[in-house]
Amino acid sequence: MKAVWNGVVVAESDDTVVVEGNHYFPESALHRDYFTFSNHKTTCAWKGQASYLSLLVNGEMNTDAAWFYADPKPEAEEIKGRVAFWKGVKVTP
Repeated sequence: MKAVWNGVVVAESDDTVVVEGNHYFPESALHRDYFTFSNHKTTCAWKGQASYLSLLVNGEMNTDAAWFYADPKPEAEEIKGRVAFWKGVKVTP
């Protein structure tokens, strides 16, 4: 699977986990040069607290475009160490 935004592959892996229709990529699959820190956090009732990352590609910022659960609840343990995308990031085979 590939995660593409602004014409650039920002993550790529054959090992994704699908939860609620979202592909969670291993952290090692991220092309880190395109990711920046975000203070944004949300809470999911069954997964726990999500932290976010922003994308900076070709001079354009996509704020909070990726999220991860650093310490997911036991029911969501399969996504620990994985990152998912939204906000216009296309995930394709």
